Amino acid sequence: MMSVMIRISVIGLGAMGASYTAKLNEVPQTHVRVIAEGERAERLRRDGVTVNSVRHDFTVVAPDDEVEPADLLIVGVKYTGFTQALPQMRNHIGDNTIVLSLLNGITSEDEIAAAYPQCHPLLSITFGIDAVRQGQTVTFISLGSMEFGEKTNQEPYSEQVRWVADLFDQAGLTYAVPTDMVARMWWKFLINTGVNQVTAALDAPYAILQDPTCPAYDLMLAAQREVVAVAQAQNIALGEQDIDSWLTVLAALGPGQYTSMAQDVLAHRPTEVDIFAGAMLRMGRDLGIRVPANTFLYQILKSKERVWTL
Repeated sequence: MMSVMIRISVIGLGAMGASYTAKLNEVPQTHVRVIAEGERAERLRRDGVTVNSVRHDFTVVAPDDEVEPADLLIVGVKYTGFTQALPQMRNHIGDNTIVLSLLNGITSEDEIAAAYPQCHPLLSITFGIDAVRQGQTVTFISLGSMEFGEKTNQEPYSEQVRWVADLFDQAGLTYAVPTDMVARMWWKFLINTGVNQVTAALDAPYAILQDPTCPAYDLMLAAQREVVAVAQAQNIALGEQDIDSWLTVLAALGPGQYTSMAQDVLAHRPTEVDIFAGAMLRMGRDLGIRVPANTFLYQILKSKERVWTL
């Protein structure tokens, strides 16, 4: 299916995108191209990206440059930049292109497939990555694990899943292929909808959610139980046990650490509220399910964004 030379295109070199790209760049016979324009492209050509003290000078191509389609396209932008990035991928997508989206939420793969029906997006989520980016420097201790696959997966898996698994094996990346990838996507969505939004609304670290006597803890659970209700109305296998499994993970997180969404709020950057509470409001309306906790979080976070413009 793939060429001898593995062509990997990347759009969005944030902490996660840069970390994964640096590892994949170590695989023999890979050629990495970063899609960028303007000042960002100039900075990448001049300074490269340094990941764990190793400088990487990836090939930088403009969105309009004519190139061979990628074997693998990694989408690493935040959702706030996704609308702009979507048309910039066009020259890198062919009939055999596999797409891995690192975006939060549950919609980016469908949006990519709608825009480029010839490609093959795989569903994916990541856990446990602690990468941090400052300027052109990225550091991480753990890349955690990625789960990816088709909506449902049974061995020996699809050709595309096997190809990505082989590439990840060569790169030394930890991964899993769940049987029910849709349920796993929704579990991550459940986490983010409660945790990211509550910490962002309160400008607070994880500690605010690790105390069951704090009202923030109850707000997190209320938002997550609304996700369960919306998922179950669509016959998605999500339940109270998934919240319990999250609470086990929460207890082990650093109390002073901040979610990415809380960091965005502290820096007065646009948040990803539209793919969490915004998506919940739309689905709740369509399904006739009330989502008061997510309505409250949507109103608070959108109001914060408005305050920054005054």
